Amino acid sequence: MTAFQEIGQGLRSVARQASHMFFATIQNSFALLGLAVLFATITLVARPELRQASEAQLADWLQERQYEANGVESEPVAVERATAAHPHELPKQQAAVAYWLSKKYRVAPEPLSALVMEAYEIGRRTQIDPLLLLAVMAIESSFNPFAQSSVGAQGLMQVMTTLHSEKYEAYGGKLAAFDPVANLRVGALVLQEYIKRTGSVEGGLRYYVGAANLPDDGGYAAKVLAEHARLLDVANGRAVPTHTPQPIPVMAPGKPAASADVMLVTS
Repeated sequence: MTAFQEIGQGLRSVARQASHMFFATIQNSFALLGLAVLFATITLVARPELRQASEAQLADWLQERQYEANGVESEPVAVERATAAHPHELPKQQAAVAYWLSKKYRVAPEPLSALVMEAYEIGRRTQIDPLLLLAVMAIESSFNPFAQSSVGAQGLMQVMTTLHSEKYEAYGGKLAAFDPVANLRVGALVLQEYIKRTGSVEGGLRYYVGAANLPDDGGYAAKVLAEHARLLDVANGRAVPTHTPQPIPVMAPGKPAASADVMLVTS
């Protein structure tokens, strides 16, 4: 064997040893990585507070990357807070009501759909017809969640926030009066109390509008009940116009003006 052959054989031997060491190192690294992942998983399962902290850090990192990419701050919970729903996802009856109210009050059907869904759920819990709750919102605010009256009634149901502030504590305080869902829930509780107190829907509406001790409520209860009747027809599949025809005033005929040729001038 020549010197060159011996050198070549030695190099091949060194190469084989190096390759074995390389693959052994790779295998050991993957094994260590697997063990690290396993221990990390066990730790996160056993320590929920560490898992929550890790999730929060990951969310912060993802939001930073989002902002760096397009300059818009990411807010993963925005959809959860949005008071909107697709009308086609509602039951047929509720969808018909949502579309009708949307057309009549010129409000987008998506937020109205969410309110209709919420009204039906609250109505089930409070034993109040959900269409009555929607009728109250229609007459009180025309579905404007930021409405405020001259006496301080606020939001969709025009709840007197100062009188019922304790009912908003569960929703974060008085400012929740301008949250559509919170206002609807509080307004339903107030109406429920008044209906129980008076023993009738009409009596409860008189209390709700603040006319309990007045000779009349200015037609408020009649307006709400009329809108409720229209919504009931809509829910039952009847065609109901979205505008209320206004009666045409009938004027008594005026006296004919005296003609010039019959006017007498006396001197």
